[in-house]
Amino acid sequence: MFRRLFWLVVGAGFGFGASFWLVRFLRQTVERYTPERVSSDLAGALRALGADIRAAVAEGREAMGETEARLRADIEGRQGRQQ
Repeated sequence: MFRRLFWLVVGAGFGFGASFWLVRFLRQTVERYTPERVSSDLAGALRALGADIRAAVAEGREAMGETEARLRADIEGRQGRQQ
Protein backbone atom coordinates (compact mmCIF):
# COMPACT_ATOMS: atom_id res chain seq x y z
CA MET A 1 0.00 0.00 0.00
CA PHE A 2 2.79 2.43 0.86
CA ARG A 3 4.47 1.51 -2.37
CA ARG A 4 1.47 2.56 -4.44
CA LEU A 5 1.07 5.75 -2.44
CA PHE A 6 4.77 6.52 -2.91
CA TRP A 7 4.59 6.11 -6.70
CA LEU A 8 1.34 8.07 -6.83
CA VAL A 9 3.05 10.99 -5.07
CA VAL A 10 6.16 10.67 -7.28
CA GLY A 11 4.02 10.63 -10.43
CA ALA A 12 1.92 13.58 -9.31
CA GLY A 13 5.05 15.53 -8.41
CA PHE A 14 6.65 14.74 -11.73
CA GLY A 15 3.48 15.66 -13.61
CA PHE A 16 3.16 18.95 -11.75
CA GLY A 17 6.83 19.80 -12.31
CA ALA A 18 6.69 18.94 -16.01
CA SER A 19 3.51 20.92 -16.58
CA PHE A 20 4.94 23.91 -14.66
CA TRP A 21 8.13 23.79 -16.76
CA LEU A 22 6.15 23.45 -20.01
CA VAL A 23 3.89 26.42 -19.23
CA ARG A 24 6.90 28.54 -18.27
CA PHE A 25 8.76 27.52 -21.44
CA LEU A 26 5.77 28.32 -23.65
CA ARG A 27 5.27 31.74 -22.02
CA GLN A 28 8.93 32.65 -22.54
CA THR A 29 8.77 31.51 -26.16
CA VAL A 30 5.61 33.52 -26.84
CA GLU A 31 7.15 36.57 -25.13
CA ARG A 32 10.30 36.22 -27.21
CA TYR A 33 8.31 36.52 -30.43
CA THR A 34 6.03 39.41 -29.53
CA PRO A 35 6.27 42.32 -32.00
CA GLU A 36 7.74 44.68 -29.38
CA ARG A 37 10.48 42.26 -28.43
CA VAL A 38 11.32 41.37 -32.03
CA SER A 39 11.53 45.02 -33.03
CA SER A 40 13.67 45.77 -29.97
CA ASP A 41 16.05 42.91 -30.76
CA LEU A 42 16.19 43.95 -34.41
CA ALA A 43 16.95 47.57 -33.49
CA GLY A 44 19.75 46.44 -31.18
CA ALA A 45 21.22 44.21 -33.86
CA LEU A 46 21.11 47.01 -36.43
CA ARG A 47 22.81 49.41 -33.99
CA ALA A 48 25.56 46.85 -33.38
CA LEU A 49 25.93 46.30 -37.13
CA GLY A 50 26.22 50.05 -37.70
CA ALA A 51 28.91 50.31 -35.03
CA ASP A 52 30.83 47.42 -36.60
CA ILE A 53 30.63 49.01 -40.05
CA ARG A 54 31.83 52.39 -38.70
CA ALA A 55 34.75 50.68 -36.97
CA ALA A 56 35.67 48.77 -40.15
CA VAL A 57 35.54 51.96 -42.25
CA ALA A 58 37.71 53.82 -39.71
CA GLU A 59 40.22 50.98 -39.66
CA GLY A 60 40.26 50.87 -43.47
CA ARG A 61 40.85 54.63 -43.70
CA GLU A 62 43.67 54.40 -41.18
CA ALA A 63 45.33 51.58 -43.11
CA MET A 64 44.83 53.50 -46.36
CA GLY A 65 46.48 56.59 -44.85
CA GLU A 66 49.45 54.56 -43.63
CA THR A 67 49.86 52.92 -47.03
CA GLU A 68 49.60 56.26 -48.81
CA ALA A 69 52.24 57.78 -46.50
CA ARG A 70 54.56 54.83 -47.12
CA LEU A 71 54.08 55.07 -50.90
CA ARG A 72 54.68 58.83 -50.88
CA ALA A 73 57.87 58.30 -48.87
CA ASP A 74 59.01 55.67 -51.39
CA ILE A 75 58.30 58.03 -54.31
CA GLU A 76 60.12 60.93 -52.63
CA GLY A 77 63.07 58.63 -51.89
CA ARG A 78 63.28 57.59 -55.54
CA GLN A 79 63.05 61.16 -56.77
CA GLY A 80 65.80 62.23 -54.35
CA ARG A 81 68.12 59.52 -55.70
CA GLN A 82 67.51 60.47 -59.32
CA GLN A 83 68.49 64.13 -58.83
